[in-house]
Amino acid sequence: MLCIDHAPCAVPRPFPPWPRLLPVLPVPAAAARALRAGAAAGGARGHGKGQRAPAMLRSLRPLQQLCPPRPCPVPCPVPCRRLSAPRGAAPVLPLRRRLAVAGAVAGAAAAGWLYLRQQKERQRRARRLRQLRALPLGQGSFELQDTTGRARRWDDFLGSWVLLYFGFTHCPDVCPEELQKLSRALELLERDAALPPVQPLFVTVDPERDDAAALARYLRDFHPRLLGLTGTAEQVRAAAAAFRVYVSAGPRDADGDYVVDHSVLTFLLDPDGAFRDCYGRSRTAEEVARSVRRHMDSYEPLPPEGRE
Repeated sequence: MLCIDHAPCAVPRPFPPWPRLLPVLPVPAAAARALRAGAAAGGARGHGKGQRAPAMLRSLRPLQQLCPPRPCPVPCPVPCRRLSAPRGAAPVLPLRRRLAVAGAVAGAAAAGWLYLRQQKERQRRARRLRQLRALPLGQGSFELQDTTGRARRWDDFLGSWVLLYFGFTHCPDVCPEELQKLSRALELLERDAALPPVQPLFVTVDPERDDAAALARYLRDFHPRLLGLTGTAEQVRAAAAAFRVYVSAGPRDADGDYVVDHSVLTFLLDPDGAFRDCYGRSRTAEEVARSVRRHMDSYEPLPPEGRE
């Protein structure tokens, strides 16, 4: 016959040996006391005073006496749960403080990640700027005339940001679209008074038909500060070659009209006259304005020897 008195460990062990032949009934202590008291009272009524209760009832023993608690011979497989920290252990932080610490750690990690990302972006831009400045674009000096007949040299535009486009007034669709986009980008930049002004330039690749008067009439439909430049065939060819712009006049028709095939690019030049970026037909006015603003924010003047 087995009993279990240690519920967590559930280790069975036998009852202690019983010297009598009477059955041993493990019952709760209160029930055992009540049964023995009842048996004693009944015996007194039925058998006379001083007579003992029947042996069956006298053999009742509380469960604690039959199976006294003893140390468990094997370690408990399921540790007891403690509702409070053990003595000598470090105090547990409140939930609010633990959340604050976790938030601070997460914020520091996010700040570090953003810093590293910005550093990587700066390095990428610096590397690309070195590559762009190494390109032989805009180097050398050339001379053209504006719409008033005034001679203009490339050095006249040093100290200003410049957006430069090569085209011609008889262009059916590409040049008007690009000039409209250029005008829109300038309007977006002019909304920020803190930004330096940008000088837009339009250099013709068809000097035979685009004289100063023709340029003045053509450019009135675009931004008011858009400055047109023209010159002789040799001067225009030298300016286009300085920016590696492809120019090729097509065959003439019966009326003597022709189309000029040329590179469709808008060049961005910084105040040092260095090439910073270029924008093709796929770029929108908003993208051009954002790019120009980023270049302005990251601009650092070149040392004097860097301009030579």
